[in-house]
Amino acid sequence: MESWETGPTAYAGPASPVRPGRTELSALSPLWLDVLDATIRTCTEHGRPDLAGQLWQRRTQLLDPSLRVLVVGRERQGKSQLINALINAPVCVTGDDRGTAVPTVIRHAAQPTAQLIRGDEAGAGPHDRLALAADRPAEALAETLAGMTSIERLHAEVGLPRELLAAGLALIDTPPLPWEEGAALGRVRELADTGRADVLLFACEAGRELTGAELAVLAELSALRPGLVVAFTKTDYAPDWRRDVEANRMRLVQAGVPATVVPTSAALRAHAARTGDGALNGESGFPQLVTLLRTLIVAKPDRLSRAAVGLIGRAVTDELAVPLRESVAAQRAATARSDAATRLHEAQRRMDGLRKCTTRWQSRLADEVGDLMSDIEHDLRERTRAVIARSDEIFTESDPLRVWDEFEPWLRDALVETAQTSLGWLSERAAWLARSVAAEFPPELGQVLPSWVPAVPGDLPNRVTDLDSPPVERFTLSQKVFTGLRGSYGGVLMFGLATSLTGMSLINPISLSGGALFGGKSIREEGRSLLKRRQATARAAVQRHVDEIYIGMAKDAKDSVRRIQRALRDHFTAVTEDLQDAIVESLRTAKADADQEASARETRARRVEQELIRLAGLQRQSLALLQAPA
Repeated sequence: MESWETGPTAYAGPASPVRPGRTELSALSPLWLDVLDATIRTCTEHGRPDLAGQLWQRRTQLLDPSLRVLVVGRERQGKSQLINALINAPVCVTGDDRGTAVPTVIRHAAQPTAQLIRGDEAGAGPHDRLALAADRPAEALAETLAGMTSIERLHAEVGLPRELLAAGLALIDTPPLPWEEGAALGRVRELADTGRADVLLFACEAGRELTGAELAVLAELSALRPGLVVAFTKTDYAPDWRRDVEANRMRLVQAGVPATVVPTSAALRAHAARTGDGALNGESGFPQLVTLLRTLIVAKPDRLSRAAVGLIGRAVTDELAVPLRESVAAQRAATARSDAATRLHEAQRRMDGLRKCTTRWQSRLADEVGDLMSDIEHDLRERTRAVIARSDEIFTESDPLRVWDEFEPWLRDALVETAQTSLGWLSERAAWLARSVAAEFPPELGQVLPSWVPAVPGDLPNRVTDLDSPPVERFTLSQKVFTGLRGSYGGVLMFGLATSLTGMSLINPISLSGGALFGGKSIREEGRSLLKRRQATARAAVQRHVDEIYIGMAKDAKDSVRRIQRALRDHFTAVTEDLQDAIVESLRTAKADADQEASARETRARRVEQELIRLAGLQRQSLALLQAPA
């Protein structure tokens, strides 16, 4: 089958799948309309009435058998001269000082007509139309526009009796494109949509290479409309135009732009038209361009429309899929930062922290209570030992019989002071113990310190009882006399025997004086001995008394520590249970909310996934239209 375009980068013609039960290529013709209608419905379902409206306009345009060719290009590229030479009439404004200011539509008419229209052609009334001189439309249009202050929303329409136009061709001349790539592409898209163009024809001088920006624009244009044509103009001005055109053709191939390349010369075409030179007309390249346009006119109802719908479907499905993919990504991000999931993780973290906290405060309480029992016992022992030591000092220096009445109140006061001091120290340690255990709870759990002070024994001073005077020996007068006589007997005898050697009698003044001396010494020694026994007896009595009081106070203190331990244990256990109940409730609530959100996200994700699958199916149908054989 002959190619309906020429050139190595010619448009190869799209293909689309055959409906089930059909095998002939003729059966493909209505398929593009089905795909387009499905695309329009999809746009409506996705809440894009703007896209649906544009596609309805494209549907009407594709069903129209006429072929609208949008001619675009940068300034001074011979675009308007190309159109004038193609239809052999000066309908477009040309020249360095005057160029195309407003779009100009050239279509077939039985008689030459020209008019300037404001707004859309379909909605323009008689007051929006201004007739122009039909015999010189370009000059009349330039003169009319020169007298206007604003040319927005204006376009010109020219009707000519030409065979090419009668075949269904409509040419649209456009103002020059801006130099910037993004601005140029946006301008072409706007012109293609408002002008309802079927094919884009890009005009470029043959004596230069296509720039990177132009190649980028052409690549985008090939995705907008099928049948892209690149016409290289002014070949008569370029000595090596064939080499330049071939180089540009290869650049288009390398850039992946499926365009048909046609070299042309408007000057040769105009000269050939004036002279009737057919060979010169063939050298101008316009016969190839005319053949190409006629082929596109014939191809529009089937192949060109299929290709257009394929491009439309691919672009629209890609655009509709973008918010869906963003929704999937947003749902994934929302899963990570979901309030319910965050609260669930926070509740789980608090529960784990509470478990660890429970182990810590229980261990801390047991350790501190063990230390407190040891410390309180040691404190009581040291304080009572100090009392015993002071008692020993007193009885070492004093006679219990003489100082007991003063010593016993002092001893009682000292033991009461010891009990009260230990009691106060135990109260401080109990409060410190409560704060120490409370410090094991995380601060975010709130105030857990008990408002009450742990109970300490208040009856420790009552443990101190009076100590009766211990039974000690007294040195009575009779004992002194008897001890003196016993001691004096030895003195008299010893001194009497000594003096008897001198001839004196056994009892003499000297022996009596010695007896008196020894008697006094015996009395003094016996008194000291009795004093020491009394002191020892008193110290032993005091030590026994203090030990008894110490044992009682130590037992009461340990019992108090155990009561404090149980009270703190019960308090912090209740605090832990309350916190655990609150955390479990928040955990349950967060789990329910997280499950509900996860279910909702899963439902939304499943719905989005199904919609993406449906869009992918629609896009496969659109791509199949592009891949159908010509």
